[in-house]
Amino acid sequence: MKTVPEKLVELRRKAGISQEKLADRLGVTRQSVSKWESGAALPELTKLIALSDMFSVSVDYLVKDRCEETEGFAEAPASTEKLEKQIEEMARFFRGWTWDSKTKVFGLPLVSIRCYSHSRLSARNAAKGIIAIGNIAVGVVSLGAVSVGAVSIGVLSAGAFAIGVLASGLAALGPVAVGLLAFGPVAVGLWYAGGITALGGKIAVGIAAVGETAIGCDAAGKNILLWGGGLSRAEVEAFLLEHHPKLWRPLLNFLTCIGANIK
Repeated sequence: MKTVPEKLVELRRKAGISQEKLADRLGVTRQSVSKWESGAALPELTKLIALSDMFSVSVDYLVKDRCEETEGFAEAPASTEKLEKQIEEMARFFRGWTWDSKTKVFGLPLVSIRCYSHSRLSARNAAKGIIAIGNIAVGVVSLGAVSVGAVSIGVLSAGAFAIGVLASGLAALGPVAVGLLAFGPVAVGLWYAGGITALGGKIAVGIAAVGETAIGCDAAGKNILLWGGGLSRAEVEAFLLEHHPKLWRPLLNFLTCIGANIK
């Protein structure tokens, strides 16, 4: 029965790659590969998983003989089987979980899911579909740590409508928001902005606000309404309509709500 080092040497040679090239693909040194192949050391689990993917074999194939030869396991096949299952479960976790719906729209899966461990994050592993869910997601509707789409929700998000810790879009909502319409603690809007610190081209509403029309405790702009001892909804709405009479009603209501609750 072949040992782990023998299998690694055989697989590498069949693939026609050198120790240096294998080390480069795995992000390790050539010395590490040499130690694996000599039996001086064994690859850690994440590297075993990477090797199994690279050579299209199972982690079980790479380590099974090692488990059988370890003292105590030869006399306890049930324990060996249990250990193998645990290894495969851990391997699935590190490989991640992927799924694409069979239904496609414009050549893209209706739903695409790509969830990986941090060690396998890359644009190549991004979820791409009409509805995309993953560490990195690109779709009409996207949900992920990094998401791009018409409707985008994530830690870092970009899209027509973006929600995230750092959000950028036509309409952006988040702790740091940048867009035509931006709302959040720190909001920068090309047209409208609302938040604690708001910078808006046309209207800015916040504790600190800068814009053509600005409402806040500390405000700068052409048209200014200071919070002072407090503002009522009627006062804020009348001020906004005075300078922007054609302001879209839902946006007017939202900005009025922010302005009337500045403290």
